[in-house]
Amino acid sequence: MTKRAVVLFNLGGPDRIDAVEPFLFNLFNDPGVIRLPAWLRWPVARTIARRRLPVARAIFEKLGGGSPLLPNTRAQVAALEARLGADYRIVVAMRYWYPFAAEAVTEIKASGAEEILLLPLYPQLSTTTTLSSLGDWHRAAARAGLRLPTKAICCYPEAPGFIAAIAEEIRVLLRQWRSPEPKRILFSAHGLPKRIAASGDPYVSHVERTVAAIRRALAEELAMPGLDTVLCYQSRVGPLKWIGPAIDDEIRRAGADNIGIMVVPVAFVSEHSETLVELDIEFKHLATRVGVPTYLRASTVGTNTSFIAALAALVERGFAQTGPIESGAGGRLCPLSLRQCPCRSAAA
Repeated sequence: MTKRAVVLFNLGGPDRIDAVEPFLFNLFNDPGVIRLPAWLRWPVARTIARRRLPVARAIFEKLGGGSPLLPNTRAQVAALEARLGADYRIVVAMRYWYPFAAEAVTEIKASGAEEILLLPLYPQLSTTTTLSSLGDWHRAAARAGLRLPTKAICCYPEAPGFIAAIAEEIRVLLRQWRSPEPKRILFSAHGLPKRIAASGDPYVSHVERTVAAIRRALAEELAMPGLDTVLCYQSRVGPLKWIGPAIDDEIRRAGADNIGIMVVPVAFVSEHSETLVELDIEFKHLATRVGVPTYLRASTVGTNTSFIAALAALVERGFAQTGPIESGAGGRLCPLSLRQCPCRSAAA
């Protein structure tokens, strides 16, 4: 009988075209995303979902009618189970489309597990992703009467295997990039509204930690003449002011300066619409239009063995930790000024 259950969290994505609108509604009805009272958030979410529907449908039509996120996540589950062995049961809980947390709760209850570890597939914590998923899980578990010892890893922005997997992909592309123009690596992360970042959300700090760790891992390669790096953000939605610099602005700047670019996703661990459509189609088209001489895109870490090893190490650390929620580095990673950090111990 399985002793330990691990829940992998991700956002999820519509599995067919007629699921796009309810997926969008679930996304914008999340109080972590639209911070309004429930009675007001519901009609706002419905309105935004309907307005976004034509654009979103076109995106998922380019992906064959649905998101590949769930199959990609299941591939990570299989790789992690092979790494950890038969004593672990790993289930998936998506936030905005099936399988939801309630389905994962049912699966764990049937497994006979004795303890649970919650492990978001968001290396960098945000209130809009990690804390939303964890809150959703605890509500689903409470409704189902699941009362097992439960711990959580809240973030792992500098996990060695995660960083190694990204660095490995960059090295491969650098060896293939033989054209003579100046080169720039754009580290790209999902954007965040400025007002959420200003509320004490740790996300920007964690993304910066990830990029700093990648730069350290690639110190020799990044010392080559004519190569520099920039951290930027993608996937802005709506009229709010978002953190920057924006990736499209950086692509235009590279075109004006005749600099080739390599785009490296640093906050996505699986291929999905933001990588396969936004980066591979929309921004590649923009790069061609503004005269960028070379446009390369690094793959997400997916089932890279270094990344799967990092997840396995996080699982083992998580079950051994003393507190109910800790960073992948143990204890609290964030400075105390980041008020939305869920860890309660002193700042590292």
